[in-house]
Amino acid sequence: MRPPIRVKVCCIGSVAEARLAIRHGAAALGLVSAMPSGPGVIGEPLIAEIAATVPPGVAMFLLTSHQTAAPIIDQQRRLRVNTIQLCDHVPETDLRELRKALPGIKLVQVIHVIGENSIAEARRVAPLVDALLLDSGNPSLAVKELGGTGRRHDWTISRRIRETVDLPVYLAGGLRPANVAEAIATVAPFGLDLCSGVRTDGQLNEAKLAAFFDAVRAASA
Repeated sequence: MRPPIRVKVCCIGSVAEARLAIRHGAAALGLVSAMPSGPGVIGEPLIAEIAATVPPGVAMFLLTSHQTAAPIIDQQRRLRVNTIQLCDHVPETDLRELRKALPGIKLVQVIHVIGENSIAEARRVAPLVDALLLDSGNPSLAVKELGGTGRRHDWTISRRIRETVDLPVYLAGGLRPANVAEAIATVAPFGLDLCSGVRTDGQLNEAKLAAFFDAVRAASA
């Protein structure tokens, strides 16, 4: 029997949204710090406030666009999250520094699934992190897209990445109740990560959230 798929609800904007997501079954929450583009960015005082209310057993992902170790370490120590989502490329030396400085903190590297080169990128970084998150986006644009696009990418490439690496893999990008069964069947990910698919006018929508979790349970049965 397939283990339950973990669901991460991203772009959490308040303590109330965090509680709503957890009540419906979220295993992880995404808290978005400063980004060059995309939804869900909140200030660090609010991130710290939300993180302080999250019960044990729920992962608190800090989404960071920093690309070097020192500012990421400083963020984690200020905000007290238990997981760092690295939304941009971080050099190998800095990943090793993060691991040394934050031994109890999970590192999750985002791979922007653009083409075949994304598979090689995933292979390179896999030994240095705890999980991969496969998302849409394009960090090479003049204004970087580091996630939160609401677009799906080529899930067949994500499947190949998942089969290639010996790590938990989260799938993100355009997930909704109507396509989550296809996503699970195509990629068979460890976890799912969603933002816009369960929101209305930027606010977490309880009916959409419930429908998404119902669809995940049905697809996983």
